[in-house]
Amino acid sequence: MAMETAAPTKFAVLIFPGFEPLDVFGPVEIIQTLSSHKPMSLYWISSSTSPALDPVSTLVPDDLPITKPAFLNNVKNPNAGATVVPTHTLAAPPDDVDVLLVPGGWGAFSHALGPTVEYLRATYPKLKYMISVCNGAELLAQAGVLEGRRATCDKVLWAHNTTMHPGVRWDKKPRWVIDGKVVTSGGVSAGLDMALGWVAHVWDEGLAREIANVVEYEWRNDPNFDVFAYVW
Repeated sequence: MAMETAAPTKFAVLIFPGFEPLDVFGPVEIIQTLSSHKPMSLYWISSSTSPALDPVSTLVPDDLPITKPAFLNNVKNPNAGATVVPTHTLAAPPDDVDVLLVPGGWGAFSHALGPTVEYLRATYPKLKYMISVCNGAELLAQAGVLEGRRATCDKVLWAHNTTMHPGVRWDKKPRWVIDGKVVTSGGVSAGLDMALGWVAHVWDEGLAREIANVVEYEWRNDPNFDVFAYVW
């Protein structure tokens, strides 16, 4: 358990067009509830390089070039989504972030995320924790953050992610993995379990269970077992 004086207080979520809603809103629910117990600020950082705080949609824009894995080519993009108005963009990101959450989603396949990957690479040394959900791990891998580390990601894209980044010590069975200050989780819903596991890691399991009870969530608290490793 981390010392209370060393506990993080400034949490940021990196969002890009086509981010997966539950990758973000699951962990944010946990952070919001945590802020009733611990001091916590929350920033929303858009992947845009413009200073304009334009809303970011969970849907992939028609003009955004993406390359999906071949087996998903026949899967239609969603057409009903949500938008988030960011507090910052990559043009002027906050400089005091302790924890950065990187989601996955259809938009993570975008060819336009070069500045985002560069931001991850530059920001990682300053953070107390960098966290990914689902195929957000692939963006961390592109930034070199996962090189030589044990990590996991969504199981449906397992072959795609692991073959592209062989220098990562990929582990398919875990629901989430904490390797130093890098936290990776399985797909979508796994972000909720990981967020509670992260709270238990930084503070204590009692607080994590209290938060789970408040949000009436049945926490899958074994980080080393993800049933979807067997489903997929």
